Amino acid sequence: MKLAAVLLAAGSGTRFGSDKLLVQIGGQPVWWHSFQALLQQPDIQQIIVVCSESNFAEIRERIAGRAEVILGGDTRTASSLAGRWRAAQLKCESVLFHDAARPFVPKEVITRVISAIESGKAVAAAVPVVDTIKECSVELAHQVINHLDRTKLWAMQTPQGGPIHWFSEAFTKVNEATTDDLELLGKAGFETHVVLGDPINFKITTPEDAIRAQSLMNRENRTGLGYDIHRFSTEADRPCWLGGVLFENETGLDGHSDADVVLHAVVDALLGAICAGDIGQLFPNDDPTNKNRASSEFLEAARDKVRSEGWRINHIDIAIQAEKPKIMPRALDIRKRIAEILDIDSSRVSIKATTNEGLGAIGRGEGIATFATASVAR
Repeated sequence: MKLAAVLLAAGSGTRFGSDKLLVQIGGQPVWWHSFQALLQQPDIQQIIVVCSESNFAEIRERIAGRAEVILGGDTRTASSLAGRWRAAQLKCESVLFHDAARPFVPKEVITRVISAIESGKAVAAAVPVVDTIKECSVELAHQVINHLDRTKLWAMQTPQGGPIHWFSEAFTKVNEATTDDLELLGKAGFETHVVLGDPINFKITTPEDAIRAQSLMNRENRTGLGYDIHRFSTEADRPCWLGGVLFENETGLDGHSDADVVLHAVVDALLGAICAGDIGQLFPNDDPTNKNRASSEFLEAARDKVRSEGWRINHIDIAIQAEKPKIMPRALDIRKRIAEILDIDSSRVSIKATTNEGLGAIGRGEGIATFATASVAR
């Protein structure tokens, strides 16, 4: 079964006062966190981001090559229809919808929704209502007209989804706007269900919600330290890679992989921050598959491991010790490359370089050493 995830990012943000999806929380726009949550799900084969005209260009540039990006409509129903239509074009049998304004959706909630969809159900994440709920009349000065049984009430969240042909049929039957996707199916006569959501999976609707979200992004912080050293190679044609950047016409470093001493230190710093061992445990130097392997792949693996544990990367600080080559003329290139691999802004990557004043092996020009620290939060 081919499953498409439709990320709904076309809301107008009327109650927020601006496009809330572009508001920064934890150094990233709101929609980015929701996108990352879907991206980490192996059972989702296709992601479709439905955007508004105001955020289309920014989102498309940010996720180029990793998802489909299309324009939505003036209502949620219209945007869901656009996403469903594109999913059908891509031969998907099932579809789930998620609000981009819900940046904290836990992996377990998405997994529960997907499991129910795979069993052929139409389903939504939801949480039991804990407050006493009253129905009131606006016309009668908010007089209470009905006392609802909260044991039967659930507050709806996303993701929501089901068989794609159900949604196709429902869109032809129901000619009115709906506030969520299960309402559309229900009005079309389809049976719908809920699975347990999570209170943390709240929707950012007002500026106060954004403040709450920002505070949640900083609940726990850690810092990891990485260090690596490589001697210069005696091979004349050995390329010199530092920080994922090729230094042309410079002597390369000796090592089993491409010997990028900078990226190796950053990998160890990230793994140290989340207590996940070191680069040698993940990529042993006696494994032939790692022979001359690009260290950018090691950093990608460390990034994914950080994310899988629920952490986000706040900052990388790097100090390179080398008599040669000159590092600082390429510092910006290194910062941009590391930021690209880690999916963070380059302003969150710092580079410093120094010589060893002729002291020791580094001072004698026998190799390069690097220290790195990585700060992460969840």
